[in-house]
Formats: sequence, C-alpha cells, structure tokens
Amino acid sequence: MASWLARARGWARGIRRDVGALWLAARDPRVPWAAKLVAAAVAAYALSPIDLIPDVVPVLGYLDDLVIVPLGILLAVRLVPAPLMAEFRAAAAGEGRPVSRAGMAMVLGAWVTAAALLLWWFWPRDAV
Repeated sequence: MASWLARARGWARGIRRDVGALWLAARDPRVPWAAKLVAAAVAAYALSPIDLIPDVVPVLGYLDDLVIVPLGILLAVRLVPAPLMAEFRAAAAGEGRPVSRAGMAMVLGAWVTAAALLLWWFWPRDAV
C-alpha cells in the first residue's frame, strides 16, 4: 500500500514539474512551433484555475484531470526536443507553480460559447 502511494505521489510531482516545464517551453524560441503550440495549449489548460468539466460532475469531472491532461502532457513532452525538455524540467523544479490566465479565459470562452449555442438551440421560434 505504501509503495503504491509513494509511486502515485512521485507521478503527481512529475506531472506538476512537466506542466511547469511545458509552460517554459511554450515561451522559448528554440522550441519548434508545433511543439510550442501543443505545449502552450496543454500548459494553459492544466494551469487554469477552472476546469472545462467541473469536478462536481460525476465521473466526467475527473476524466480531464486523470486522462486528458496527462495524455496532452505526454504528447507535448514528446514534441519538445529531449535536451531542451531536460533543461526546462530542471528550471521548473526550482520555480513556483504558475497560473494561466489564458487557460482560464479559454475555459470561460468555451463555457460562454456552449451556453450561447444552447440558448440559440432551445430558444422558442415562432411558427410561421
């Protein structure tokens, strides 16, 4: 039991470090543009103070935290050249956790768009 808990904590620390490293990679000019794009999107969402699917929604609320975010991190880490990723990981280990206002804006924009589409879809129309 303790071994499993220690591995889970180590995995969570690695995820947190990698998100910080991707946040740094998205701003570095040495990183290819495709890797920058993926790293910026993943880091912005992972560092956003709000989730696309709130955690209070049963099962789906934790789906993004447990599946989508780690898969995005895996993809972004593979796209960033290994020597640069090692450099970013070392730099991220010494920094505090950044917060992404862009990620928050992206999530809020998705919620507002979804609400507007639902209103449009269900708004009563006069029968002609």
